[in-house]
Amino acid sequence: MNAKVYSAAATLPADALNAHRGAFFGSILGTLNHIVAGDTIWLQRYQGHPTTFFALAPMRDIATPTGLTHIYSDDLEVLREHRARLDAIIEALAAECSDDDLAQPVTYKSARGAFRKKFGSLLLHFFNHQTHHRGQVSTLLTQSGVDIGVTDLIVSIPDEP
Repeated sequence: MNAKVYSAAATLPADALNAHRGAFFGSILGTLNHIVAGDTIWLQRYQGHPTTFFALAPMRDIATPTGLTHIYSDDLEVLREHRARLDAIIEALAAECSDDDLAQPVTYKSARGAFRKKFGSLLLHFFNHQTHHRGQVSTLLTQSGVDIGVTDLIVSIPDEP
């Protein structure tokens, strides 16, 4: 879905991507940067899991965002490359993760304090956060005259034989 959103966004000129549209993070590009910042923060927190996930090793080379409004890039193509790198890490993590891993707690800190929560619940939040803000981007793109096509998850789920 991220690739689909970025492809749709790429049909707009830079000034339209950066235009303030009253969204939580201002613009289409601001919202896409927020999703990347949130994903980066969580993927770095997941390194505190009791299991050492090989998939998370590349996160050591990715700078920690300064906050949820961190701008990784004001250039969509640069941000798309970063998004693709994160998505590859996420896919590798999903493939590496076991049911036992999901049940393990992860301790992390945020501006609100220290927390210890089950990894599976944190992953649910992670994907829900992406979905929430991609929905906002979808609305902003539609308001800009861009149709990103079908976004229903059920369309992506393969039929079973």
